[in-house]
Amino acid sequence: MTQADNPFLSPSSLPYRLPPFQEIREEHYVPAFEQGMAEHLAEVAAIAANPEPPTFANTVEALERSGQLLERVSTVFFNQTSSDSTPGVQAIQQDITPKLAKHSDTVHLNAELFARLQAIETDDPAEAWLLARYRTDFIRAGAELDAAQQARLREINAELSALGTMFQQNLLADTNARAVLVEDPAELDGLTPDAIEGLRETATARGHDGKYLITLVLPTGQPVLSALTNRALRERVHRASAGRGADNAELITRIASLRRERARLLGYRDHAEYVLADQTAGTTGAVTGMLDKLVTPAVANARREQEALEAEAGFPVEAWDWAFYAERVRKARYAIDSGLMRPYFALERVLKDGVFYAAQRLYGLRFEERPDLVGYHPDVRVFEVFNEDGSPLGLFLGDFYARASKRGGAWMNSLVKQSALEGTRPVVVNNLNIVRGEPTLMTFDEVNTMFHEFGHALHALFSDVRHPRFSGTSVPRDFVEYPSQVNEMWATHPEILANYARHHETGEPMPRELVDRMLEAEKFNQGFATVEYLAATLLDWAWHTDYQGGDAESFEAEALQRAGVDLPAVPPRYRSTYFAHIWSSGYSAGYYSYIWSEVLDADTVEWFTENGGLLRKNGDRFRRELLSKGGSIDPMTAFHTFRGRDPRIDPLLERRGLR
Repeated sequence: MTQADNPFLSPSSLPYRLPPFQEIREEHYVPAFEQGMAEHLAEVAAIAANPEPPTFANTVEALERSGQLLERVSTVFFNQTSSDSTPGVQAIQQDITPKLAKHSDTVHLNAELFARLQAIETDDPAEAWLLARYRTDFIRAGAELDAAQQARLREINAELSALGTMFQQNLLADTNARAVLVEDPAELDGLTPDAIEGLRETATARGHDGKYLITLVLPTGQPVLSALTNRALRERVHRASAGRGADNAELITRIASLRRERARLLGYRDHAEYVLADQTAGTTGAVTGMLDKLVTPAVANARREQEALEAEAGFPVEAWDWAFYAERVRKARYAIDSGLMRPYFALERVLKDGVFYAAQRLYGLRFEERPDLVGYHPDVRVFEVFNEDGSPLGLFLGDFYARASKRGGAWMNSLVKQSALEGTRPVVVNNLNIVRGEPTLMTFDEVNTMFHEFGHALHALFSDVRHPRFSGTSVPRDFVEYPSQVNEMWATHPEILANYARHHETGEPMPRELVDRMLEAEKFNQGFATVEYLAATLLDWAWHTDYQGGDAESFEAEALQRAGVDLPAVPPRYRSTYFAHIWSSGYSAGYYSYIWSEVLDADTVEWFTENGGLLRKNGDRFRRELLSKGGSIDPMTAFHTFRGRDPRIDPLLERRGLR
C-alpha cells in the first residue's frame, strides 16, 4: 500500500495539514487503521527495547512522536462517525473499535515500557508533569495488575468499546426514525412562516413531499414545544423524544456493570471514584457536596415556576406543556417573544458579526474564509485564522446544519493538534444542528451554543504547548467546559449583541427595549433549567455509583426519586437510554463537569466585569495565563494564576437565582 493508494499514509500537504478530504474514501480507513496500529506497536516495541538507559527524550518524547498514522486516520474517522455517518462507516466502526481497545491495552500493559517510565528521573518541572501523566495513564490502564487481572481487563475494555459503538448507532437510527411527520400545516400553528418552511424543506429532503418533518435534537426538550399551540402535537413530539433508545436499555445496564467491575479490578469502589481520581474535583465527596447544595433551592425554584405556569394554563402542566406556557409567562412578564427575536439572529451575521467579531475585539483575531480548502461534507466551511500581527494561527471549520447522518447536539473536534514538538498548528471543527432555512434564523439558545462551541475552538486554537499530549482541550473533563462557558458571556455583551442582532431583512438593530427585556428575562425559568440538568447529572452519578443490577427503567425512576428530582413536569435533560454523553462520548461519571466548570466560569465573568470587560488586555491575559496552557500545567494552578485566588461558588448561585 502506497500514498498513491491511500492518502492517510503520509502527512497532508495541505495548509496546516488539513486532511485531504477530497481524496479520502471509505475503503481507505481499514487498511490505514491496520497499518497505523502495526506501525505504532513497532514504535512502542522499539522504545521499550531501547538498550540505552531510559530518559525523558528516548522514552516519553519518543512516545509522544509515535503513532502518527494511527492518529491521522482515527481523527478523521471518528469525526465522520459523529458528523456524517453512513452504513459503511458504521460497519467499519463496529469492526474497528474493539481492535482499537485491544491496541490501547497492548500499549499500556507493556511491562518493559512501564518499567522505563518508572525509572526516569528529571528535575525539569514541565518534563516531570508529562512524565507523571504518562505514569498515571499506565497505572489507570492496569499496568500494575497481575497477568490474570490484565487478561480480564482486556476483555472488559473490548466489550465496552463494542457496546459504546452499538449505543451510538442505535441512538442515531432511532432519533431519525422518531422524527415527527406532520401532514396538516394547521397543526403547526404558533411557528413562524420561516420555521414551517424549514420543516417542509426537511421533509422534502427525506422523501416526504408536501409534508412537514420535526426532527429531534439530543436533549429531551425540543425547541418547537415553546411555540406549538396544538397540545396533542406537543405531546406527540415530547413522547417521541423521551421514548428514544429503547434498544439501548439492556445495553446500558451491561455497560454500567462492566464499568463497575473494571473500577474494582483497578482498586476503586466504583466507576465514579475511578473517574474522579483523575479530575480536578478529586473525590466523589467533593462532587456530591456541590450537588447537594444545589438540589433543594433548584427544586424549590422549579416548583414556584410550575405554580406560575399552571395559573397561566388553568390546568396541571405536563412536560410537553412547560416550554409553551413558560414562553407565555415570559411574554407576560417581560414582553419577550422568542418568535419575534429569531429574525434578528441570522446565522451568517451571528457567525461573522457576533462570534468572530467578539474574538477580534477580545483577542485581535482575523478570519478569512478559504473556499479553496474542502471539508468532509459540502456543508462544511473552512476559515483561516490569523493573529493581530498577521501571523497564522490555524484553521477553523464550521459545520452548522442538521442532517440525518449527523448525531444530535453540538461539539468541537480537533482534526490537527497544535504541538511544537511536531511543528503543527491547530485545525478545529465546530458542529451544531441548526435547521437550514433561507436565510437560516436561529433561536437565542442556538446563538448561545454557537458562542459556547467556539469557546472550545479558541481553547484549541490558542494552544501553545510542546507536547501533543497536552494540546488545547486535553485537560480534565471537569475543566474542559470552563473556557467554552466563559465565551458565552459575549453573546449578550452590549457591544457584541448590537453588532450581530440585526433584522435579516431590514438590517435594523434589535430594538433596545427588546434587548433590555431579553437580558432581564435571563434568570427566568432557571429552576426548570437547573433541575433538568441536575436530574441528568444525578442519573449519571447513580449509574456509576449505585447500579448493581436490575432493569434500566426501574433504576432510573428510583434514582431520580432518591435524589429528590423526580418532578414529572421537569424530566431529565437526557433520559438514560439516550444519554449519549455518558455512554458513548466520554462523560461517564462526568456530566457534573458542566456545573463544576460553571463555578469557574461565573467567577471568571465576574473578573472580566471588574476589569472593564471587552478589552484586549483582558483577552490577552486570559489567553496567556489559561487558554494557551492546555494540559501542560495543573489546570487549577492555571486558574489560580489567572484569577489570583481560588474559585468562589457565590457568582454561580447568583447567576442561577439560587440565593
